[in-house]
Amino acid sequence: MSIKVKKRNFLKKKKIKEIKNELGEYGSLLQNKKNVEILEAEPNSFILVDGEPYIIIIDDKPFPTLKAALENQIDSKKVTVDMGAIRFVSNGADIMSPGIVAADDGIEKGDIVLIIDETHGKPLAIGVSLITGEEMVENDSGKAVETKHYVGDDIWNFEL
Repeated sequence: MSIKVKKRNFLKKKKIKEIKNELGEYGSLLQNKKNVEILEAEPNSFILVDGEPYIIIIDDKPFPTLKAALENQIDSKKVTVDMGAIRFVSNGADIMSPGIVAADDGIEKGDIVLIIDETHGKPLAIGVSLITGEEMVENDSGKAVETKHYVGDDIWNFEL
């Protein structure tokens, strides 16, 4: 799958504010940035911050990219997976409860979460929580996070 660029233009302050609100805690990625553009592409559009793809729009909802997470030291809504889950996560699999060793207490169903590995604490994927953080750690079976973007996918490899 390749990403086809349709058009690119700067965002107005009002639209930036809307996106910041939708991102919630990740809205700080757009804080006081001068060059915020939208890159309309197929299959997903991007929000570029100073030329870097920091936010991706999936199903009309903004998600931070892993590059943004790496460059900005995001410290909220983390789900930690054991080392055995890494190869599945890096192939785009959804996160299952048995592979989760820790999750932030404040995670609610529907939150955007950052999946990190337990050894290095490096971001592996970004997804949407299907259950609360407490349930993720307690449950012995079932899906906990729907993966939206992961290391090695087209979004990760995207360059302008």
